[in-house]
Amino acid sequence: MAAKKVLVAGASGVVGLAALRHFAAQPDVEVIGLARRPRQVPGAEVLALDLDDRAACAALVADRLSDVTHLVYAALFEKPGLVPGWFEHDQMQRNLDMFANLLDPLVAGARLEHVTLLQGTKAYGAHVGAMTLPGVERAPRHPHENFYWLQEDHLRAAQAGASFAHTILRPQIIFGEAFGSNMNAIPALGVYAAVLRHDGRPLDFPGQASFVTEAVDADLLARAIGWAGSADTARNETFNVTNGDVFVIENLWPAIADAFGMEPGEKRPTALSTEMPARQGTWSELVARFGLQSPDDLERFVGQSFIYADLITGFGRDEKPLPTLLSTIKIRQAGFADCVDTEQMFRRLIASLQDQRFLPPRVW
Repeated sequence: MAAKKVLVAGASGVVGLAALRHFAAQPDVEVIGLARRPRQVPGAEVLALDLDDRAACAALVADRLSDVTHLVYAALFEKPGLVPGWFEHDQMQRNLDMFANLLDPLVAGARLEHVTLLQGTKAYGAHVGAMTLPGVERAPRHPHENFYWLQEDHLRAAQAGASFAHTILRPQIIFGEAFGSNMNAIPALGVYAAVLRHDGRPLDFPGQASFVTEAVDADLLARAIGWAGSADTARNETFNVTNGDVFVIENLWPAIADAFGMEPGEKRPTALSTEMPARQGTWSELVARFGLQSPDDLERFVGQSFIYADLITGFGRDEKPLPTLLSTIKIRQAGFADCVDTEQMFRRLIASLQDQRFLPPRVW
């Protein structure tokens, strides 16, 4: 029996996939992922499970997962349209139910040692108005309704009389290699770049009012998750996580264009969420031309991330949004000091998806 058995819920998402790969590379760790649409990862086993089905969750825990020691909960339900659902009670309740359906039977087991739960910048009210800068973990809970609070309260209640610990991580904008996610701009930008290149155009910047913010590389976040599950200083604590620098995506646009093998173009506001689905035929042509491994169907490849890319580039905004910045002093003082250069992150992630033939090659 492995010393640690890690369960990653939401294993096909941007965080879950990175976490699955991180733990699969660790010695003496058994790793199991859960996803509605499993994507297999070397060194891990990924099982199909609908977290909405409480009975199915209980049955799988009893059959295969009763000896799990560490839960990484990275599953997330988003409604069509993405942003409106952030304010709707039924979406909040569904995210709570999914979490409870899996956590409750695991808590009843004998081996659970640690739970990692993901929140984000919405914890500081960044989606409802100007946030206090920087966002710090010791601040009182922001007075708005959010499934973060529902899940956190359920988790803390489940700890009563139990011996397991938890860590809550609050990353900024996450970028990674997963496709089909609702909030991963890399595939969305990759499709946009490929379509413009197909048309013989440079990489125009599609946003309007870009703003100062922070990124977190999904692989760095996975390393933070690994640290949190074993560090005494992370027990029952909440930490912000970022790459460690700040960025304005418009300022990084020349580097992003270069990563795609293109020249940067002009500022040309474009709603990727409406313009790119209309180019399904072009994407299908590119998939066939380059023998890509990515889904031919844009929705399956990008999810709702065209909407997310519009948000990140500031499309539709006449005035610059206020910065969204988090303090990472607490996690550094607790012992996790990893950092990533955000420009290098974009270059690496784009190159990786090109190498795996999920995006067209840099040179064509």
